[in-house]
Amino acid sequence: MPESTLLAAAAGVVAGAVAVGVVLLLRRLVVASRDLGTDVEQATYQTLHLASRAAKHLRGGIGEVDATRAGRHLRALLGCESLALVDPAGGVTVEGDEAVRAVAGRLAAEASASGKPQVQRRIPIGAGETARETDAVAAPIRTGGRPAGAIVAFAAPVRAGLVRATGEVAEWVAAQVELGELDASRAALAEAEVRALRAQISPHFIYNSLNAIASFINTDPAQARELVLEFADFTRYSFRRHGDFTTVAEELRSIDSYLRLERARFGDRLTVTLQIAPEVLSTVVPFLSIQPLVENAVRHGLESKEGGGRITIEASDSGAFADISVEDDGVGIDPAVLEAALAGGAPGEHVGLRNVDARLRQVYGDEHGLVVETNVGAGTLVRMRVPKSQPGHASTDGRLER
Repeated sequence: MPESTLLAAAAGVVAGAVAVGVVLLLRRLVVASRDLGTDVEQATYQTLHLASRAAKHLRGGIGEVDATRAGRHLRALLGCESLALVDPAGGVTVEGDEAVRAVAGRLAAEASASGKPQVQRRIPIGAGETARETDAVAAPIRTGGRPAGAIVAFAAPVRAGLVRATGEVAEWVAAQVELGELDASRAALAEAEVRALRAQISPHFIYNSLNAIASFINTDPAQARELVLEFADFTRYSFRRHGDFTTVAEELRSIDSYLRLERARFGDRLTVTLQIAPEVLSTVVPFLSIQPLVENAVRHGLESKEGGGRITIEASDSGAFADISVEDDGVGIDPAVLEAALAGGAPGEHVGLRNVDARLRQVYGDEHGLVVETNVGAGTLVRMRVPKSQPGHASTDGRLER
């Protein structure tokens, strides 16, 4: 076979192989594209991704630090050339061309005054050789009916789609700011509920504990000293100013101090049984969530019962949850009175149960509220169930050193 024929055949084989390779590559690209979804699905994902990235920086408002972090995601979301976030005090945060800063505040103020998006065209920005014109759309951010800032998007030109999108993004930013305010309100409410529990502890328990300690000063000084230490441990834990969460172990340590003080007052009339699974000791629980149940059992269950009684505290491992219960064989509670108390009845009526129930529901959901079984003369059983894994809740070490 002539050499030219061989070369032509070889070239044909190579060309065929390249063609097959290109076909296989294109096929892989098509399959990969299908794996990523359609163009609409990919655009939806990108929009949600950018919104999610911006949201976490908006919960604290649109102050300078948070606005800087959110601005880049909002600019990409709108696809504008530059973006400015203006806070209620007129502070301007720019993502993009700094030259727009000089006009962003004025545009935001005009939009806030009108209460609706405002479009301005051929706005001069920059100076000297960089001087030019651009368009802008400014949309007010309003929370609770009051101005909370504005968002200004710059592009040349501003089209109808950007006007609508900027208005929608401004409303979404307002919703994120309101959610942040709601979170702050919930935190303040939780702190108020803890203060209410502390107020419940203060007058009644402290008075009785000091009386019990005083009764031992002359007859048993060593016992009096031990009780003073227990009283110091308990009050230091109960009135600490840091940490919304603790562990079952820390809460039980405080309960032990509390019960030692109560046994000094009740003597043999108070019997306590503990059944605690070691696996649940590290479980995170809201601060002062178990101790008020024990105090409720002593104060409302056994204090008025002739001859005293027994309190049983159990904490068991139930797979993904820790089941905790406090039971007493005291005088019990009228179910109607209990229902009214849990619904927010008269102050002072089982405030411990009510506050613990409200905090558990707030943190974990309504399905994790207290379960109470009681009746007049039948004692009271209070149960709570909390997740063992709580990545978003960190306990603060409440170990008390003597």
